[in-house]
Amino acid sequence: MTNRGMVAAGAALVGGVPVAAWGLMGQQNHAGLPAGELDYAFQPWDIGDGAAAVAGGLALVLAVAGAVVLVRGTLRGAMDRRWWGVLGPLVVLGLMAGVGWRILTAGGIGANIGAGLLIIFGTPVAAGLLLWALAWAFWLVTQRHGHDSGGDLGGIASRGV
Repeated sequence: MTNRGMVAAGAALVGGVPVAAWGLMGQQNHAGLPAGELDYAFQPWDIGDGAAAVAGGLALVLAVAGAVVLVRGTLRGAMDRRWWGVLGPLVVLGLMAGVGWRILTAGGIGANIGAGLLIIFGTPVAAGLLLWALAWAFWLVTQRHGHDSGGDLGGIASRGV
């Protein structure tokens, strides 16, 4: 598999996880009241639950396909396994973003305590995950792998190109 294929698979995994979490979780409104009588910390998008579920299902398939390609690439040596130190935090961050958006847009009666807790505790965790992924990616891209052939493409292929 080419480096572009690995990058595309990584993008599918990292981009598919938040959409899958958001779409498959569904709107988390308080039961028993119409949406017009509920209070929202943030207004949810005007997308029906059916369309969100379809988008979530398609994104899940895309994310799983990306993960399969990346795992196979890692096992075959086409991708340096240290890149999982970048992908893992980004996947967790995407999961937090998808679920977090549903928490922030949940309709309730009065204050949305979950939204406040998510902002207070989730923001530092998300920032830490993002900084870790950026720092680890920068370190992998800038370090040398000991190949003098000049075929290093940013650390994606650790066994030469």
